[in-house]
Amino acid sequence: MKPLKTAAAAILAVALIGFGYRAFAQHSHSSHAEPEHMGETDAGHMTPQDSRLLVTFPDQLRVHTMANMRDHLLSLAAIQDALARGEFDEAGKIAETRLGMSSLSAHGAHEVAPYMPKGMQDAGTAMHHAASRFAIELQTTAVTGDLKPALAALAQTTQACVACHAGYRLQ
Repeated sequence: MKPLKTAAAAILAVALIGFGYRAFAQHSHSSHAEPEHMGETDAGHMTPQDSRLLVTFPDQLRVHTMANMRDHLLSLAAIQDALARGEFDEAGKIAETRLGMSSLSAHGAHEVAPYMPKGMQDAGTAMHHAASRFAIELQTTAVTGDLKPALAALAQTTQACVACHAGYRLQ
């Protein structure tokens, strides 16, 4: 059974990379290929314009928020590592404590929320809820061995990340 779990985790990792690439490619093509999204540099070259909504945070909170987002990426890497080892309970614990709803106070969400537009708040809340659902699905996977519901929950988690990053940027 252990080789089956390891193979499933490897497939998950490849699927995540593919999903992330497809989401990036779709966003890149849809938002940068149209002429109205192009700008001219001083040298006369056409470059894509960043059409995301600029959100201004106080410097200290911007640095804090960027560090939190990097931690989210590190958390996803740690989750993938645990999945590759077939350690579903460990992956679920990481998902809940570092990405899920129980991570909000550790990330200082109440401090940054007032500076976020509602759509950005909603995307963040969706990500945290999805991560908690992912953690629960991983507990079920640990018992049943069925990884598909957990993969669906993980996809919802990363889709929330992609949606936020596609729509907003910090200054």
